[in-house]
Amino acid sequence: MLETSARLLRLLSLLQGRRDWGGPELAERLGVSTRTLRADVEKLRALGYPVEARPGVAGGYRLGAGGQMPPLLLDDEEAVAVAVGLGAAAGGGVTGIQETSVRALVKLEQVLPARLRHRVRSLQAATLTVPGSGPTVDAEVLTAVAGAIRASERLRFDYLKRDGEGSARTTEPHRLVAWGRRWYLVAWDVERGDWRTFRVDRVVPRTPTGPRFVPRELDEESVKEFVQRTVGTASWQYRAKVRVHASAEYVQGRMPIPIDAEVIDDNTCVVEFGSDGPHELALWLGMLDADFEVIDAPELAAAVRAVGDRYHRAAGPA
Repeated sequence: MLETSARLLRLLSLLQGRRDWGGPELAERLGVSTRTLRADVEKLRALGYPVEARPGVAGGYRLGAGGQMPPLLLDDEEAVAVAVGLGAAAGGGVTGIQETSVRALVKLEQVLPARLRHRVRSLQAATLTVPGSGPTVDAEVLTAVAGAIRASERLRFDYLKRDGEGSARTTEPHRLVAWGRRWYLVAWDVERGDWRTFRVDRVVPRTPTGPRFVPRELDEESVKEFVQRTVGTASWQYRAKVRVHASAEYVQGRMPIPIDAEVIDDNTCVVEFGSDGPHELALWLGMLDADFEVIDAPELAAAVRAVGDRYHRAAGPA
């Protein structure tokens, strides 16, 4: 009986960890026959877990949604991660989940083993949250987007661009990225045939979701760099090309976001920089700590001269 109970817990853990399982693969992971697997699935159903089955040679199993929330199995690291995440969510960032996050955190801490409760409370005691301003994301929107990513289903939504213009998008959603207090969706735009980044607080999903698709390959590091590049440069209101008397590697290492640099030689490169305006860009170029020349941007050249004159006056007589 003890062995059967342990196997049921293992089966439940596997079903909760992945959306779809082939029957033979699942039986092999458990070290049982497919007949025993079917019996175990029936036992889980009797306990209230809605395990769905697909018939046929390539059939398999999936843990469906039930009428009520069944118990979840979490290992030590997952339990700590959930507790820390609930604590962070209680501080804001996602609309409407602060109170529910606190309630869920209280329930989780009640059943945590003492060793895990100590880890969570130590982290909470050593951490301060500074309330921020800016747009927040609706929890239902975030859940809908995440669900489409997990199910590999096309996501259709209305999108409000930065200039206030709206558009309808059909995408193959790939990843959600949290950067600062904002959430971004990286997705393949079906109509434009290219990767795009969307701010989730500007997304209004349409239902139902579209057909399933085969996810395109894009690793996590590429996703992060893509968001940093597109979001960072998209916020520039003003752009200008500058010839910098330093290596491309040096300039790229000084930038907070990934940028392209046209290599002239080992100690010279041409880079398109950006900021809110010429004056702000002139101030930032001064912090680059390298000699540079403005290329065909008279308004930036004037701002650089004005900043230089101010610094020269501030220095006083030689």
